[in-house]
Amino acid sequence: MAAVVLVHGLYHRPGHFALVADRLRAAGTEVVVPELHRGALPADTAAVQAAVDALREPPIVLGHSYGGSVITGVRGAGRLVYLAAFVPDAGESAAGLGGASPQLREAIVPEPDGSTSLHPNRAVDALYDDCPAPLAAWAVDLLRTQAPGCGRGIPERQSWKHTPSTYVVCAQDRAIDPSVQRTMASRCTDVRAWRTGHSPFVARPDLIVELAQELLAPLPGR
Repeated sequence: MAAVVLVHGLYHRPGHFALVADRLRAAGTEVVVPELHRGALPADTAAVQAAVDALREPPIVLGHSYGGSVITGVRGAGRLVYLAAFVPDAGESAAGLGGASPQLREAIVPEPDGSTSLHPNRAVDALYDDCPAPLAAWAVDLLRTQAPGCGRGIPERQSWKHTPSTYVVCAQDRAIDPSVQRTMASRCTDVRAWRTGHSPFVARPDLIVELAQELLAPLPGR
């Protein structure tokens, strides 16, 4: 059975990938969606590494947004997919690569304990602007607070230098500047561009399912 590991970004949960995961599983693909929010990039990476290690064959590992920093440090993937995601080189962090839009920065709400959350209405504008209203409301309701510092974490290795990789530029993204995405995409083996906002796993899950199925075909054992 082919396998896909889906890695969410900051403020998000595994449930945000439900529309994608359900469709892939219905088609016979094993899907794992690790929970991040482990407090730091190394801990988040370790959670994804454990998921990869538990699979019988090298999976596709897809990272969204901050999830790109996480998958960059993972060993053993058959292919990496960066979905509007950060592709750090040695010594780089997601925060250092920049690209966060004014809409996203304005949506961030500092909490008394040093964590941050997203203002619901502003989160819709930054993250789910092209989603049907009921789906956008569902996605916002799933958002959670974020511990400080994860975006400043620096991956210990750069797996995209050794593993085939696909970058998906979300050309209508209101959270991460598409021009910054294109610069990071130049580090990857293959580049696609979708006319979507930041969260196609909510707005257009079919696009991710079709891409995963396409990329699974040449993996060993298929």
